[in-house]
Amino acid sequence: MADLPENRRHSSSSSSSASDLSVRVDRELDTGNGSTSKEVEDITEAVSNGVSINNGSGSSSASGIPSRGLPKVTTLPVDITHGGKLVSSSSKFNLERSKTERQRHLRPEDAAQIFDDKIPVQEKLKLLNRIATVKDDGTVEFDVPIDVEPEALGARSKHVNNVIDDSVGRATDLDYIPPLNIVMLIVGTRGDVQPFVAIGKRLQDYGHRVRLATHSNFKEFVLTAGLEFYPLGGDPKVLAGYMVKNKGFLPSGPSDIPTQRNQMKEIINSLLPACKEADIDSGVPFKADAIIANPPAYGHTHVAEALKIPIHIFFTMPWTPTAEFPHPLSRVKQPAGYRLSYQIVDSLIWLGIRDMINDLRKKKLKLRPVTYLSGSQGSETDIPHAYIWSPHLVPKPKDWGPKIDVVGFCFLDLASNYEPPEPLVKWLEDGDKPIYIGFGSLPVQDPKKMTEIIVEALETTGQRGIINKGWGGLGNLTEPKDSIYLLDNIPHDWLFLHCKAVVHHGGAGTTAAGLKASCPTTIVPFFGDQPFWGERVHARGVGPPPIPVDEFSLPKLTDAINFMLDPKVKDRAIELAKAMENEDGVTGAVKAFFKQLPQKKTDTDTDPPSSSIFSISRCFGCS
Repeated sequence: MADLPENRRHSSSSSSSASDLSVRVDRELDTGNGSTSKEVEDITEAVSNGVSINNGSGSSSASGIPSRGLPKVTTLPVDITHGGKLVSSSSKFNLERSKTERQRHLRPEDAAQIFDDKIPVQEKLKLLNRIATVKDDGTVEFDVPIDVEPEALGARSKHVNNVIDDSVGRATDLDYIPPLNIVMLIVGTRGDVQPFVAIGKRLQDYGHRVRLATHSNFKEFVLTAGLEFYPLGGDPKVLAGYMVKNKGFLPSGPSDIPTQRNQMKEIINSLLPACKEADIDSGVPFKADAIIANPPAYGHTHVAEALKIPIHIFFTMPWTPTAEFPHPLSRVKQPAGYRLSYQIVDSLIWLGIRDMINDLRKKKLKLRPVTYLSGSQGSETDIPHAYIWSPHLVPKPKDWGPKIDVVGFCFLDLASNYEPPEPLVKWLEDGDKPIYIGFGSLPVQDPKKMTEIIVEALETTGQRGIINKGWGGLGNLTEPKDSIYLLDNIPHDWLFLHCKAVVHHGGAGTTAAGLKASCPTTIVPFFGDQPFWGERVHARGVGPPPIPVDEFSLPKLTDAINFMLDPKVKDRAIELAKAMENEDGVTGAVKAFFKQLPQKKTDTDTDPPSSSIFSISRCFGCS
């Protein structure tokens, strides 16, 4: 990712940021006053507010869309984690902005300590708080001195590139894999769920029984596709709304902390039943032989450890350390820090969820608790990973080994059976191809203002437009306009073929659909991995630089539309789409899954893997 650095100064106004709180915690840790190990553990719990679903969103805008009044920069993790202590005394919670910012530079000895799982929790907290900053969009930033070599920061990789090889017998002899009961544990929005529906259908074609366990909101979607469904906890609308308000790690107030943690606990506690309980509607028994999961399922690897069955992690954004680009949830400018950024993000996430994970292990799974960052990125792990994106957009890094595959985008064919409404068909036929603008399942803080900007930009550039109202409530026009068509969600693989360009939030699935349809693309990232995809699209020459949602404005959107209308950009979009035509991500995903399965079914009488093997890095799909 090429997340661009932002001004790191704090505003001097009052009301917000926990940097001052951080200073107080630093003082306590330095002096030993009032910070017992138990208390330090308690104050970490609110970091869990930063563990988010893939397609969340952000808020505020320099264009007049109101911001939530939080600072641009806040320190972490201790400052954030104070929220955990404030759950029981929320009425006294008052954030104050820091008027100064301490210098934050990463030294080689710091990196060694981050990788050292024997360092006490208190020391890790002090270290992370000193070197890392959480930006307002939920990403993590730290600085590396220019003269530091990657090897000094533990960035040397043990592996070289090893892509999927179709000549490998086990990767292609799919018909000879004995029938398995496969459970998919998928957390996120519809954009996160949809690729797994496609993969699940293909697995069924080869005679395997597939249960897709995800949020209840998607029950009809999953069942209609012909897969078995099991409900996981958590409501993606609640999670997305939280991300709009908080943009990642920092809670805007203590009232949000119980909400987010309750969502996470619901997800974590629903994983084991999803693997072994009978179908809720039919009563048909089910016992998983293997697990496919995405990282936001939190406790997936721990459940696999307890059940002694193989697990394969699939994700739509990079989660495995590499020296080629930083973690999508981090901002580090120096290549020397790229690989280390995965460890730092992983550490912060673990600090927020370890109490819930260990509670699951002890009470539900009957396993020993996991020690702090035991067996994390400092040592390579054996859990296989597959990444759902086109290698023509992001090639597989050369330091990813044979346990890691880039399989291609996984498209679910929804267009062939889709019957578009007659008014839409007529509107499309009555004029030039339109520009699509929509942000899917992401709530927008000021839909009226954003709609006004969209309409004026389309009129200024002389373009017709389709506005997707989505969950954000866009498209409430003061009066109908012939050049604007409003719609709710319809299949992108059908709609984008009728558009000349697209503007969206940068979810991996929406990005893939636009590129497949040869559409020049403008990404308006809200948070998370969306800036990563925005930068990849721009680097490939098929779209302008991404427009962060808090910088969304009439001039920037107008410039972006004009950029996309350049015939050279369209030519590059067509070239990329043609390169992607020969990819079959769904088949690639199935091949990768079976290639990585153990040669024979796990013997349930054997000893389970040690706790260090199923560490937090595995819990979040890191290796």
